[in-house]
Amino acid sequence: MKSGILKQRIQEGRFDEIFIDLYQDLSGLEYQRKRYIEAIEKFEQLYGENDVSLFSVPGRSEVSGNHTDHQNGKVLACAVNIDIIAVAAENKSNFVNITSDNRRCNGVAINDLEMKEEEKRSTRSLVKGVLKKLDDELYRIEGFSAYMTSDVATGSGLSSSAAFETMVGNIVSGLFNKGEVDPVVIAKAGQYAENVYFGKPSGLMDQMACSVGNLIYIDFEDNSQPVVKKVQADFSKFGYSLCIVDSKGSHAGLTDDYAAIPYEMKSVCELLGKTLVREVTAQEVLENIDEIREKCGDRALLRTLHVIYENERVEKAVDALESNNFKAFLDVVRESGNSSFKYLQNVYSNHDIKDQALSIGLMYSENILQDNGVCRVHGGGFAGTIQAFVKDDFVKIYKKEIEKVFGVGCCHVLKVRKYGGRQLV
Repeated sequence: MKSGILKQRIQEGRFDEIFIDLYQDLSGLEYQRKRYIEAIEKFEQLYGENDVSLFSVPGRSEVSGNHTDHQNGKVLACAVNIDIIAVAAENKSNFVNITSDNRRCNGVAINDLEMKEEEKRSTRSLVKGVLKKLDDELYRIEGFSAYMTSDVATGSGLSSSAAFETMVGNIVSGLFNKGEVDPVVIAKAGQYAENVYFGKPSGLMDQMACSVGNLIYIDFEDNSQPVVKKVQADFSKFGYSLCIVDSKGSHAGLTDDYAAIPYEMKSVCELLGKTLVREVTAQEVLENIDEIREKCGDRALLRTLHVIYENERVEKAVDALESNNFKAFLDVVRESGNSSFKYLQNVYSNHDIKDQALSIGLMYSENILQDNGVCRVHGGGFAGTIQAFVKDDFVKIYKKEIEKVFGVGCCHVLKVRKYGGRQLV
């Protein structure tokens, strides 16, 4: 659709039903209209008026399964109703050009997609990695230009990088492959880009939640064909809201802390003759506790046990939701948070013990909430966000009090989004 016509139709309200369905927020309708129109105008400034398509990819929230995915474990995660949007068009060239709020990546040659060491840790590496993986899977790749804008803040713990990777995959699917690239394939392309091209170890959970959407249970035992099941649960039905609190810490500079987690678990697995924690039992760890402590270290042992028990907690969380036992679900969330703090130890970095914003957030949340909710570290940890499930009638109080610590706007009250990556037009 021509960009000028598209702007007019959005202004006339012809996309209102789509926006309400996507964001589940009637009060934010005018904001979304304005946001999309401004994105189209920015595209026009950069690339001229054109036949364009609109895309939306959600952020994600990990509900249970902290750091289990990179061990072929189990995860309960959901897409949330804040997203990255893109205005994109074919450009009839051999180059991909992307401009966004905080990323600029122009002139990516689709006939030169090999990984280059000097490009690691760059936006270019993510784009090239996604394109290369989809090209290897024999999907059609051609040049395009895109402008993206995101409400999924970098370092927010809602997976801004996974949303970006998923967006690149969705644009390729929508513009050149009739929208037929499977969401799981797009997720795997994102993970490949992050691991191989960008150089950051990551599991597949973030990309899967962004790409597939809804509240989903994922079992990564066979990482090439993960089991994905939608979990039918509505938090609002139980009188609770999902809150994500940004502690204002950045994930930047924490790669070594993240990398140490799978590295330490690998050392335990190798000692036990296994490859991944998914293959290890708690009994095996405890029977070899002395040797593991001596050769791998205490933290490696604790982290390994966290993953083993966390996989069990994911199953308990799903069972609780499917049987409408929300109290049991909240108990699992609380147990998960305690395990992450005590055993996984990803609430603060040992390289910067003076900065413990997540610890402060958890402590303060527990003091505010009492019996009105539960909280836990959210996502990768070490900085970023905490997650809280809060009684609906207590959300205003919680939001007001926690924002005294981390600033106005730090507490996001979110809803589960039904859709993953989606082409709107």
